[in-house]
Amino acid sequence: MTTRRLYYDDSYQREFSAQVLSCEPELHGSTPAWGVVLDSTALYPTSGGQPHDLGKLGDANVLDVRDEGEDIVHVVDREVPLGSVAGCVDWARRFGHMQQHTGQHLLSAMFQERFGRPTVSFHLGSDFCTIDLRGPEPSEEILEGAESAANQVISEDRPIAVRYGTGEEFTELGVRKEVQRSGILRAIEIEGADVQPCGGTHVKSTAQIGIILVRRCTKMRQDWRVEFVCGRRASRVARHDFQLLQRAADDLGCAPQDVPGSVQRAISERDLHFKNVRGLLQRLAEADAAVALQSAELDGNGVRVVARAFGEETQAEYLSNLATQVAKTKKTVALLARSASGDLIFAQHSSAGKDMNALLKQVLAQFAGKGGGTRDFARGKLNDPAQAKKAVALAERLVSAG
Repeated sequence: MTTRRLYYDDSYQREFSAQVLSCEPELHGSTPAWGVVLDSTALYPTSGGQPHDLGKLGDANVLDVRDEGEDIVHVVDREVPLGSVAGCVDWARRFGHMQQHTGQHLLSAMFQERFGRPTVSFHLGSDFCTIDLRGPEPSEEILEGAESAANQVISEDRPIAVRYGTGEEFTELGVRKEVQRSGILRAIEIEGADVQPCGGTHVKSTAQIGIILVRRCTKMRQDWRVEFVCGRRASRVARHDFQLLQRAADDLGCAPQDVPGSVQRAISERDLHFKNVRGLLQRLAEADAAVALQSAELDGNGVRVVARAFGEETQAEYLSNLATQVAKTKKTVALLARSASGDLIFAQHSSAGKDMNALLKQVLAQFAGKGGGTRDFARGKLNDPAQAKKAVALAERLVSAG
């Protein structure tokens, strides 16, 4: 069996008739489904970085389309009888894919022709598309230059044609990326801009791409991943990006063009406030440690124990600072907890002669949690924060007993 691929010659064919050659039960994820093979189809299978089409075969909804050698298998949600069937393509999805894929050909051609950055992979996602470029990191000027050059070709409304020929013939035409396959190949030619072997679906002229919007570039192993969108997606993404920018401007009380400067000032102010708060927490911990040590009683071994469980108003950083300050005094142990989060901190002056890590393990053996540390400082977290006060009380008893 060999499925004739109608989309090879006409990517705009939305409806078709075909013969059902087989229909076998299978699973789509964990859902019962059927795999249907036709003698011909206009539905594109997942291939070459482009996702599969959706549509219908008779009353059956197409869930997936996959390429299996010479055959195309259509995964549908109900059984399709053998014989003739009418099929249709989800056109909005298909045309969106055509815009993205054709836009990728043009953008890749501009990156290679103008800046010597060949494309090594392509992915057409549900929201964004990406190409991976080989070579040094593309600067902002290169990204903008490739985008601008591609959009200039789009504005010229150049024709796009499907060509068939051998690899040698396409090499003579200046193919962007040579293909090693033998026999007759299918290629997409953008007049005066690009020739590239490809089995995907494409628009008929560059104007139908709409517009190309390059969004960002990130490192991806040894290559550089460029994120972009075309056509209707570009319009939708640009509108969404501006809405986010306007919302940020409203929150910052500035014009959209002033957002970067306002954000930088806000970050600087935040960092300054954070530094000030840390200093205040440190000073508060020093004062509270002095008060706590004055009221703490000595146990039978002459060790002073400060045991306390704090509520949700206490910050975790303060807890650590207080434990450190208390443990600076000779023969002193700090047993602290935060009931809001279940944090435990056990600390001691080395002269106290205890083992905080062993003490924490004893407490966690009774109150489930995890943590660890050293002989003088251990930190843990209870699974049930409500047990914080009881955990501190147990730790205090264990220290006094030892």
